[in-house]
Amino acid sequence: MTAKGPGALLEKVRARRPLVHHITNYVTVNDCANVTLAIGASPVMAHAVEELEDMVALAQAVVLNIGTADRMQLRSMFLAGARANQLGIPIVLDPVGAGATRFRTNASQQLLKELRIAVLKGNGGEISVLAGAGGKVIGVDSAGTGADPVNMVKEYAKHLGTTVALTGAEDIVSDGEKTLLVSNGHPLMGGFSGSGCMAASVIGTFVAVSSDRVEATAAALAAFGLAGERAAKTAASPFSLKHAIFDELCNLSPKDLEKGAKIRKA
Repeated sequence: MTAKGPGALLEKVRARRPLVHHITNYVTVNDCANVTLAIGASPVMAHAVEELEDMVALAQAVVLNIGTADRMQLRSMFLAGARANQLGIPIVLDPVGAGATRFRTNASQQLLKELRIAVLKGNGGEISVLAGAGGKVIGVDSAGTGADPVNMVKEYAKHLGTTVALTGAEDIVSDGEKTLLVSNGHPLMGGFSGSGCMAASVIGTFVAVSSDRVEATAAALAAFGLAGERAAKTAASPFSLKHAIFDELCNLSPKDLEKGAKIRKA
């Protein structure tokens, strides 16, 4: 990634204010809406089948999150995804808890099979389970990967023909050809519910303004992680950190991101 890449992408987000359509879980829906606003984009949270096609047509990116999915919400995801594919609108899929239950794993695999996903973003357990690499998930949290994570992400991205982002202490982003590592973030970010969902929303805002999914995803994760680093300087707990992250994202300038992004090639 070029030195000015992350900052330039943030500048595009702020200038274009893309609409990011979410079908997401009810635990973190408000946090996802707020983080989208904080980075400079516009969120909409809509899952009613009666309006999906119209809403998708207005959006510049779609984020699908299976955290509290049921049959009806999955139907909405497939309908929204099909319309997004029709219109060439990028889809970010967050397979929350894939590997914890057959329902979540099967739903994630079916979405990947039937839709063209621009970015698959998950924790180490989720991605390694879907890749068949033997990861483990307890509830919605990663309990470890079953393979070398960088090579696993590269191979799985190549197999899917999409960009895969594995989030953790160091994020791994690859399309099978280009692989970037992002080391922004702070340990406190894992202490509140929804940090992964929020990261997916930020990815959605960046892929909405760039056709380079790897660079856009890495820039988004760097921005979110950098906001967490800055927020941790004054946060008393993970819960005050979450609210401080919104402030830091609002105040994050393209220059700040250019300087603070910790992105390197694998």
